[in-house]
Formats: sequence, C-alpha cells, structure tokens
Amino acid sequence: MEPSVSRVSRAARAIRERFGDVVGSTEDFTDPRYYPPRGDDAERVLRYFFFMVAIDHRTSRFKPFEGRVGGEFYHGADLLYRLGAAKYASDPDFFSPESMASISEGEVAEWLRTERGETIWDPEVRASLLRDAGRKLLKFFRGSVSDLVEASGSYIRHPTGHGLGSLFKVFEAYSDPVEKKLFLFIKFVRRRGLVELADPENLEVPVDNHLTRIALRLGLVEPSGDLMGKILRGAEFTDAEDVELRMAVRRAYKCAARVSGIEPDLLDDFLWAFGRRYCTRERPVCERVGSCPLSSVCPSHGRASRVIEHYYVNTFYY
Repeated sequence: MEPSVSRVSRAARAIRERFGDVVGSTEDFTDPRYYPPRGDDAERVLRYFFFMVAIDHRTSRFKPFEGRVGGEFYHGADLLYRLGAAKYASDPDFFSPESMASISEGEVAEWLRTERGETIWDPEVRASLLRDAGRKLLKFFRGSVSDLVEASGSYIRHPTGHGLGSLFKVFEAYSDPVEKKLFLFIKFVRRRGLVELADPENLEVPVDNHLTRIALRLGLVEPSGDLMGKILRGAEFTDAEDVELRMAVRRAYKCAARVSGIEPDLLDDFLWAFGRRYCTRERPVCERVGSCPLSSVCPSHGRASRVIEHYYVNTFYY
C-alpha cells in the first residue's frame, strides 16, 4: 500500500497555503495545566514525558473519558495530561522510575479518575506498561531518561543501530512498529529544548487514529479492496493490517512534510487539531453547519462519515 502522490501533493499545498502561519506558531509544551512548568529540572521533565507518553493511547472505549478538574472541563488526551500535570505538581517524584516500577492497577485507577469517579478504561494495561518502563529504565539506563537519550547520541536512527528508535524498543509501551509513542515523546522533549536531534531528517509524524482517519478521507492512502471493505463495514483489522495501513499513512505524511516544507512534528500539531475540530470521527464539519478548510482537496467532502476510520481498538500502541 503506497501513498497517492498526487493527492498528498494537493493536500500538502493546501495546508501550506491555508495554515502556514498557524503551523509555524510552535507549541512549546510548557502550559502547567498539562506539562511541567518552564525551568523545572531537566531529568524530572524527561521522566514526566517518558512515562506519560508510555500510557498515551486511546483513553476511552465504552464511554468518553471526560470530566472536570479544578472547575474546568477536559476530554480525552487533554484530561489524561491534565491529571498527569496535577500529579506532577503535587508529587514530582511520583514519576520516578522507582515509583513507576511498582505502581499498581489500583493506583493508576485512583490517579486517572475524574472528579465524578469515572476511571480511564484500561488501568491494568497502563499500570503494566508503567511498571515495565520503570523497571527497564532502572535496569538498562540507571533510572535516567537523560542517560537513555545520551546513549542514542541524540539520533533517531544511529549509524551503529543504537538510536532512539532501537533503544526505545526495549520498553513494551514503545514497541509499536509504527512508533507513534516514540515520535510523540521526541516531539515533546525537542520542543522543550531537552533534545537537539542529530538527524532531524528522520522525524516522522506520530500516527494515531486521528491522523489515519484524515489520511483515509483525503485519499492520501488507498487501501486494497479487501481492506477498504473492512473499513466501510467496520470489521476489525488484524495486527498486521493495522501496521500496514499506519505505515502507509506515515509515508504519506512524510511526503506531505517535504512538499509543504513543514516539519513532521509541526505538521502533526495541525493534523491532530484538525482531526478534533473539523474531521471528527462522528459528524464531521463537512456534513453539518460550517465548512472544512480542506474541502477543495478532499474526495470525501460531504460524505466523510462513510469512511469513519479503521476498526482496531484493543491496542496500547496509540
């Protein structure tokens, strides 16, 4: 499955023309509602992002993960990071590898809970991922995320094979072949000024369900008849089919980044916001009041809900 070069090029140019100024306005991930504040100890900040990204996958399955924290309403990933930042503010050492190495399902359920008592849907999985990450960080990198980054030489793909892409594979949470969590971690810490990549040409977008849905609707990738049939029927993808599709999506956005001149991590900022505001899973803007700013290059315009997204939910990859 290969990207449609012509559609990728049209979409990339449209994004550049319509959103170039917005995409260039870089988020630095220092908002204390979601992240450690500017100026905090570098290792503590690295640990926060390392462990939070390890559990940054689908937040809801049977009902929305949403609620109020401090009087403000949050949903999905926003709520996940709001609760993470609140825990960090009250106890930064909560994100130490020693703490994570022994965290229980009950502790995760108590932590990732709304004020109304609704808990994130898979606390047992997230607790297991955190324990694995904490124990292996202690075993292989002396409990230091700084040492992990240093071991990579700040390469994503090191010539000797010891870049971040290979080193992170030791952690179960980061074992996704499409590397969604790896590139999300890199995006966070690079913007915070904690890592200066030696090979930024190897950056990719962190491909999740939002980015895959947008790519399918824009026609950036063209699944085979069998796979498109599964998407339209809502039939569950296999592990291999999910990886095949998301790898094609990753290649499509890499091409879009080259055509648009927008770095992949900045392109991801736009795509993720676009997927939440315009190209939503249910009732996309093009099918209700309002218009989509990419309608001129979207073959699904006006009927986007026919292609919702591929069905693959029982995963901690994204």
